Amino acid sequence: MDRQVGRRHHRGAAAVTDRVIHVAAALVVDDAGRALMVRKHGTTMFMQPGGKIEAGESPLEALRRELDEELGLRPPADAFSWVGTFEEDAANEPGHRVLAEVYALTVQRGVPAPAAEIAESRWVDPDDPGDIDLAPLSTRALLPIVRARSGR
Repeated sequence: MDRQVGRRHHRGAAAVTDRVIHVAAALVVDDAGRALMVRKHGTTMFMQPGGKIEAGESPLEALRRELDEELGLRPPADAFSWVGTFEEDAANEPGHRVLAEVYALTVQRGVPAPAAEIAESRWVDPDDPGDIDLAPLSTRALLPIVRARSGR
């Protein structure tokens, strides 16, 4: 099956290769409808928080671990809702694709504390994220979902 940007896929729909990085990502929004974006050390692009799925982890387990390690966020598993699986060009690994298992999460306002490999986090308006570089997955698939969910 061909993958198309923004199209939902069933979990495990295709094999993961060495050119595809399998990750879990969170569409984190606050009560004002802003999206949380993060930037890793040594990079310029902002993206949704999350990270690589380790052996033996489910996508949601990986996402909860990453949110705790990178931002100090510890929401319960039932706070997340499944969005879909998306594939797009990787932001920081030229020649690679990212296969993202995406979940939505709403949190209270506040600025999570960046830790581990996260250099910066910021809340952005999904309609006008400002003058920042955004990952292809964010611009082509995930921020449009945030806009659609908020009725924008």
